[in-house]
Amino acid sequence: MSIAIVVETPLQDDVRGLVSRLNDHLLPLSPVEFQFKMTVEQMADSDTTLFVARNETGRAVGMGALKMHGPQLGEVKRMYTVPEVRGQRVGRQLLDRIVDLARQRNVPVIMLETGTGEGMAEAHRLYSRYGFVTRGPFLDYPDSEWSAFFEMRLDAEKAA
Repeated sequence: MSIAIVVETPLQDDVRGLVSRLNDHLLPLSPVEFQFKMTVEQMADSDTTLFVARNETGRAVGMGALKMHGPQLGEVKRMYTVPEVRGQRVGRQLLDRIVDLARQRNVPVIMLETGTGEGMAEAHRLYSRYGFVTRGPFLDYPDSEWSAFFEMRLDAEKAA
């Protein structure tokens, strides 16, 4: 399957559909107060860059974003691929684009928060295989059994 990944606005119907599917996927996995979702309107803010993966027919099949928290920290947000393309490395390609953008911006570290439990096992594997390591909470995320935190140091790459 051929995939194109480009920066797009989240303010379009098919991206809203992806966000809705992601939210539906997350809903049964943890209490709502431990789900830190961005709306499409929040994703459209200038500090967030959204990548959308589209198949050969132009259908949106995945997304992922880099949200900047100043020049020192980038956060991976709203990573999702539709079930039909899982296992086809679409998530990896989205993560490649996000990390590449962070490198271009000379961001020293990128972090992410994701859920825990069996429903998030694939995401944990993707992040770990990519080079993210577990860490404690960051920013204003609470420490809870419902969240897992990861980081990847990009400044360590330059020092090596």
